[in-house]
Amino acid sequence: MSAPARIVALGGGHGLYTTLIALRGLTTDLTAIVTVADDGGSSGRLRREMGIVPPGDLRMALSALCADNEWGRTWRDVLQWRFATDGPLDGHAVGNLLIAALWDRDGDVVDGLDWVSRLLQAEGRVLPLSTVPLEVSALVRHESQVKEVVGQVAVATAEGTIEELRLRPAEPPVPAETLRALDEADLVVLGPGSWYTSVLTHFKVAPVAAALAGASARSVLVLNVGDDDEETAGTSRADDVRALRMAAPAFAPAVVLVDATHADEPALESEVAGWGARLEVAALRAPGGAAAHDPAALRAALARIASERSLAVTAGPGSVAG
Repeated sequence: MSAPARIVALGGGHGLYTTLIALRGLTTDLTAIVTVADDGGSSGRLRREMGIVPPGDLRMALSALCADNEWGRTWRDVLQWRFATDGPLDGHAVGNLLIAALWDRDGDVVDGLDWVSRLLQAEGRVLPLSTVPLEVSALVRHESQVKEVVGQVAVATAEGTIEELRLRPAEPPVPAETLRALDEADLVVLGPGSWYTSVLTHFKVAPVAAALAGASARSVLVLNVGDDDEETAGTSRADDVRALRMAAPAFAPAVVLVDATHADEPALESEVAGWGARLEVAALRAPGGAAAHDPAALRAALARIASERSLAVTAGPGSVAG
């Protein structure tokens, strides 16, 4: 019997959550690599107060991988539970506090995440992009002026067009486990998500960018659906591809996966072909016209791509969302 395909998914927030829901069940060897630049909400408060990696996107990824049984779903719901009070706990997610407590106790980011993974009986592993909190900034053009915008939330909501993405510290530490997962992956899935702060951020960390370049022939880029992402308002999927090509000239995925509603966008096909990649078109949008992927449709498309590469994937259940 063939060994299960080793699949790695990169991103952050709701985009990565959707990808992980799609991928779970395809393999027993699934790893999420998560951006750690969030500075808003509960994560931002813990980051500022404790100086820790923001736990929110990591918590989301762990929740997506919980065991599909009463134990896993219950602990997922507890991790996702947010307090609503008139005091300092208001808005904090229980999972963020739990992860922060493990880090505060042991001082080991990766080990703390592994403990939460065991609590959830998670069907996969969650690793951080870096073991220190990252600060995203960008040069944003609005009308005739260019200004620097600092912080993930500020960049994600800035009015105008992002011309350059920056990261502090410029050379952050990367866990050995993160690089090993990329080097050993049979399939790497990048996106969807906030294009600059969840996708392109990975390429601003030099060792990860080099590992992704080395994994180009094993990579699938999933383009966003809809146009609700404030970071890329007024741009097209072809513009997203151009932005990634400019940010990471050494990276070229084997496949670019796009929803059928964007397949005829001007210049997309030629931009992808010029990249040396294959454009794969599928109906991926969630029902009701939502600006999000349908996990079942995304799962089917990724399973087809994996099978074309003769990777051992299964047809098990793909979702415990809800």
